[in-house]
Amino acid sequence: MTLSPEKATLTATVHDRLRDELLRGELLPGSKVHISETAARYGVSPSVLREALTRLAERGLVVAMPQRGFTVADLSVDALRDLTRARTLIEAMALRGSIVDGDLSWETDVLGGHHRLQRTPMTDADGAVNPLWSEAHRQFHHVLLAGGTSTRLTAIADGLRDCSDLYIHWSRALAHDDHRDAAAEHQQIADLTLARDADGAAAALVAHIERTTDVLVEYANSVSESENPVNRT
Repeated sequence: MTLSPEKATLTATVHDRLRDELLRGELLPGSKVHISETAARYGVSPSVLREALTRLAERGLVVAMPQRGFTVADLSVDALRDLTRARTLIEAMALRGSIVDGDLSWETDVLGGHHRLQRTPMTDADGAVNPLWSEAHRQFHHVLLAGGTSTRLTAIADGLRDCSDLYIHWSRALAHDDHRDAAAEHQQIADLTLARDADGAAAALVAHIERTTDVLVEYANSVSESENPVNRT
């Protein structure tokens, strides 16, 4: 069913607001989304909210439960480790392909993507991850892998990275990974990539991805089961 332009706009607005709340850690993993209460808070109808939640479910940020509504994705250490292994294998392979096959246009895209990322503040005035930085970060990682000849491999990598969005943001919102020098990590990845150092660039990218996992696993192990929003199993 095609949404009316007005409803489509409302749905997109609610989708973006909910996504921001999720990524800020304001809605904890496994918590139930109360349709009536949330719709009233946003000033929209339940049907608009459900459509927005359905779109978030497609990205893995919430889970649709038959006859039970929606819950925030219940993230676990095992799921995080599995996702990390998949990302490191796929993204390292895709980056190597980019370094072998990427042309001058790809190099320009990497430079531009990195420049935009470095010039965009990572956090806002409240210390939360800046949505503009999040988009620049996503685009930088996309262009790194887009120089190869396999569009399918790039698409798989993009999908896995979308699934990791919550972990990336929660590494700051929940685990308070404030001392990480992400800018230096991105600089190293960009420099090694543009130098066509496939081994070095792949290793730097893998270390970059694994840092988020290490921080959240340490956080999960530092708090009690009852307090921990990231399950150990």
